Amino acid sequence: MRAVENIIQERRLLEEIEYPLVCNLRYAFQDDENMFMVLDLMLGGDLRFHLERQAFMKEEVVKFYVAEVSLGLNYLHSKKIVHRDLKPDNVLLDEKGHAHLTDFNIAVHFNERKPLTSVAGSMAYMAPEVLTKHGYLNSVDWWSLGVIMYELLFSKRPFRGKTNVQLTHAILHDPLQFPDNVYDLVSKECIDCLKRFCERDVNKRLGCGPNGLEDIKRHPWFKDIEWDKLDTKQAKAPFIPDSKRANFDATHELEELLLEDNPLKAKKRANPNQDLSELSKEMRMMEEKFLIYDFTKMCRRSYYVNPPERSTRRRSERSSGSTTVDRMMNNHSGATIQLDSVDTDASNPLKIQHPSMVKLPHARTESDLTAVGYY
Repeated sequence: MRAVENIIQERRLLEEIEYPLVCNLRYAFQDDENMFMVLDLMLGGDLRFHLERQAFMKEEVVKFYVAEVSLGLNYLHSKKIVHRDLKPDNVLLDEKGHAHLTDFNIAVHFNERKPLTSVAGSMAYMAPEVLTKHGYLNSVDWWSLGVIMYELLFSKRPFRGKTNVQLTHAILHDPLQFPDNVYDLVSKECIDCLKRFCERDVNKRLGCGPNGLEDIKRHPWFKDIEWDKLDTKQAKAPFIPDSKRANFDATHELEELLLEDNPLKAKKRANPNQDLSELSKEMRMMEEKFLIYDFTKMCRRSYYVNPPERSTRRRSERSSGSTTVDRMMNNHSGATIQLDSVDTDASNPLKIQHPSMVKLPHARTESDLTAVGYY
């Protein structure tokens, strides 16, 4: 039951947001066994993949990613949403090298009058205020960004421990340490920015002051960043993923695909008008709350800088499986999307990146593809 609730919560949150530097929700529908969510397709891989292959990243590359992630976080925070699980694995690159936030499974809305207290996220990237359980807001995302920044620059995390107890102590008490030759590797401005993101005092942490993002923009490290071009993805990324290779662990993905007992395929609902009282509690929740979603019917900002005109009418209805797939595949938006589904019987969803791809009938370019994956 909790797994289904989390999926529906993530889906509802994704309906609220659309931003160029976020993996946006495009469609949602269901068949008798799965709930499907269609997201923007990112062919560039995640930062974890690239970090493992490069050992470390150049300062200018890291600066670009930190700036774009900062814009994405600022957008989420403006919607009163805190991500809570920011890490290299959850920052995806598109084919042009732009960074996008993804995986909103534990993201929640925050309220200044009632701080969050639950311990959520990946411990190595958790802010001190999460571990102390004294209450936190969106400040935790800026700390996580600092940890990511350190890891990308030096190929290791700033706070480490062999056990959760040791790691907790390190995050709460250990000083931020750097290699002896740190200034041969990066600039003083870079180190200052890193220290300010990894500031334990929330009131002094970069991004957490009353000026928010503006304090980040004014930091000397970002003096050469053209922020207005980042917001529209017009800036040229310093690193372009190799389009001739798979930017993910193909071996891992193949193993998951081969172990899948129920391959993804479009199929009609056996009985789309079934009496809900006959269903299990989990299936009833899925039918009642996981309604059809179609971004072409929504009036919200597009992932693209110059979106096509579209209707503002919203559809909310029960899905009929393959009918919804057909409607999705015949969209005229030219969106680059990835399709994921959630097995309602699975308590621990398993992601598969994109084992197969199909060309959208009305895609504008060869890169406008739909990747089909499932949980």
